[in-house]
Amino acid sequence: MSFKKVLTGNHAVSYGATSARVQVISAYPITPQTTIVELLSEIVAEGKLDAIFVNVESEHSAMSACIGASAAGARAFTATSAQGLALMHEMLHWAAGARLPIVMANVNRAMAPPWSIWTEQNDSLSQRDTGWMQFYVESNQEAYDYVIIAYKVAEQVLLPAMLVLDAFVLSHTSEPVEIYDQEKVDEFLPPYEPKFAIEPGKPISYGALSKPDTYMEFRYKMQKAMEKAVDVMEKEMNLFNEMFGRNYGLVEPYMMDDADYVIVTSGAMTSTARAAVHEMREEGKKVGLLKMKTFRPFPFKKVREMLKGRKKVAVLDRNISFGHHGIFYEEIKSAMYPVEPKVPLYGYILGLGGRDVTVKDIKEIYEDLVKREEMEEIIWKGVKL
Repeated sequence: MSFKKVLTGNHAVSYGATSARVQVISAYPITPQTTIVELLSEIVAEGKLDAIFVNVESEHSAMSACIGASAAGARAFTATSAQGLALMHEMLHWAAGARLPIVMANVNRAMAPPWSIWTEQNDSLSQRDTGWMQFYVESNQEAYDYVIIAYKVAEQVLLPAMLVLDAFVLSHTSEPVEIYDQEKVDEFLPPYEPKFAIEPGKPISYGALSKPDTYMEFRYKMQKAMEKAVDVMEKEMNLFNEMFGRNYGLVEPYMMDDADYVIVTSGAMTSTARAAVHEMREEGKKVGLLKMKTFRPFPFKKVREMLKGRKKVAVLDRNISFGHHGIFYEEIKSAMYPVEPKVPLYGYILGLGGRDVTVKDIKEIYEDLVKREEMEEIIWKGVKL
């Protein structure tokens, strides 16, 4: 039977990996991710999960071990944050290029220097071109659920997937989480059956030299797998809703039906924005909220459907692409470019390095959005100069 348990976001991820029956876990500790793999090591040691836990000397090695395990046909899992994810960067390309359905949890942490352990999205978003799918979660329940969903999608399209959650806001904050009946999870996510796997006596090569007359086709197929993943995600999220009663999608609208103005968010900031939008609706303001849940593959069609015809849209970024704008703003702007009539988009940067984002902040952004005309400048919220 399913049951509810009060869990931190990190421990929700640990339970998600357990429910997904991962077979190999390899990780190196880094704040604020560490408690994910600490709990998993205990679960494995106590015999509650039939898996191999591999201790390694770095995050580069952690991903290398997962690549080897996945290439051999095992369901592999790891977790990291910030500098650890950056150290993995080379191996992220290897995992995606080898078409291995590894799932990794990344707890968003601001990149150093200056040194920080608090939340910001630059660590995961700087990996957007490695070929990994990326899901951004708002709650601890979503953190648990999306481990399971990520494997279901990854193993069909043969691409790795990254589950992303905010440092401390989710990772170390406790919420009630429903843990599903294992038989029901097994029905949704059956054992991984690899199409290709390394086996003794059956030589096979991963990542061998590819000449210019073949290399481009590998990349073409990766892109086609990403495009296919959109339909697979929607199909599996619908099935997940039927089986577990969680209404997930590529994006999540809130009070959008008649909204003239829309605030776009991702991650845990969304909960604050939802409260602000609710209050503003009670004040008679026609404002809605759009939560971005899937970043790669980018949900072009859904974003266009949700934002078309609005008076103005504010995109809130807990990240920045230096020399450009916030990264979600860039992506949404590119998605909306073909849409007529043009929807005015405004990019706001806030909450970097874990700085608090309040209901008051969101309401002030709405007021600024209504009166603002200039679209090209970055709008900084909360900078102290």
